[in-house]
Amino acid sequence: QVQLVESGGGLVQAGGSLRLSCAASVTIFSINAMGWYRQAPGKERELVALITSPVDTKYADSVKGRFTISTDNAKNTVNLQMNSLKPEDTAVYYCNALRGYPAMSYWGKGTLVTVSS
Repeated sequence: QVQLVESGGGLVQAGGSLRLSCAASVTIFSINAMGWYRQAPGKERELVALITSPVDTKYADSVKGRFTISTDNAKNTVNLQMNSLKPEDTAVYYCNALRGYPAMSYWGKGTLVTVSS
């Protein structure tokens, strides 16, 4: 079982930055992959960024060059640095972890990011 707790959401003006963090209840060395997803009102949940073990990253085209995913192994956290935010980035952002073989998927409760124009 993996508990994930997100933090760092809030209200920001377009062009601003936010940093999201997701704390895992287990060592992230035991996790196959961690990612950030988002769901805007009336839309499906979509992948924003993914980081795998060994380290490889993947980003949605809409956030490439603006968002950066990283891990802090000492704190067992995965972070999402979001720069040059746009109103269309407004959504609830969820942390996800895949662990084990076969992999089980775990979700945080989400954190709201609102970007005003």
